[in-house]
Amino acid sequence: MKVLGIYGSPRKGGNTDQLLEKALEAARGAGADTSEIYARRLKISGCLECGGCDKTGECVVDDDMQTVYPLLEESDVIILAAPIFFYGAPAQAKALIDRSQASWSKRILKKTFEQRKTYDSGKGYLIAVGATRGENLFEGTILTTKYFYDALDMTYEGGIFFRKLEHKSAVKDNPETLQEAANLGRKCVSL
Repeated sequence: MKVLGIYGSPRKGGNTDQLLEKALEAARGAGADTSEIYARRLKISGCLECGGCDKTGECVVDDDMQTVYPLLEESDVIILAAPIFFYGAPAQAKALIDRSQASWSKRILKKTFEQRKTYDSGKGYLIAVGATRGENLFEGTILTTKYFYDALDMTYEGGIFFRKLEHKSAVKDNPETLQEAANLGRKCVSL
């Protein structure tokens, strides 16, 4: 089983990085092959909405996203980890998500409307961290993530969500968060 972790935070070594590292470590311990994408390191533009992928399912923009598409396609499980910025994913993660329009185009070309009601490429999870207590803090990112996985022909299996974690080392002060991340990593491999 191949598990891909997408580090969606612009902050190196922050809470979402630490949680995703723990989840991937547990997935490896459960027998998975893991790989990582660091959105903050990618040189990618947002989707240009040029329609270049409409007929082929392949993005025509030549940038670092071309190295990401194969990883998305070969993964059985994807875990996206992102902090919440203004009730959504940060720009680095969102650019990667938006560029998955090519994956959606490929899905439309390969599957009929009825076939698109099923998901054949795997499962997707979300780790999200926010500094506030807002009641709707994660709703925007959850909805975006569901449609990201839909474009990839994957089911959205939920995730783990943490409020009031702001400082870079807040997860270390809350060891139960790291345990939840490890549990998620094992769960995504065992299902």
